[in-house]
Amino acid sequence: MTRRTTLIPALAEVLAWWVALAVLWLVFITTVDALELVVGVGAALVGAVAARAARRAVSAG
Repeated sequence: MTRRTTLIPALAEVLAWWVALAVLWLVFITTVDALELVVGVGAALVGAVAARAARRAVSAG
């Protein structure tokens, strides 16, 4: 497989995880200010990358 054919699904999976985790973060906080939004977006991105890595580790084994 070429790099492009693997990159697009990987980005789509991380994006889907990121959206789900960011929405979950927003559901759990009561007031949304700029700092909490930045922290939530960053934490959701870290979680999304970790979720993809974990899924790949399980499916590779």
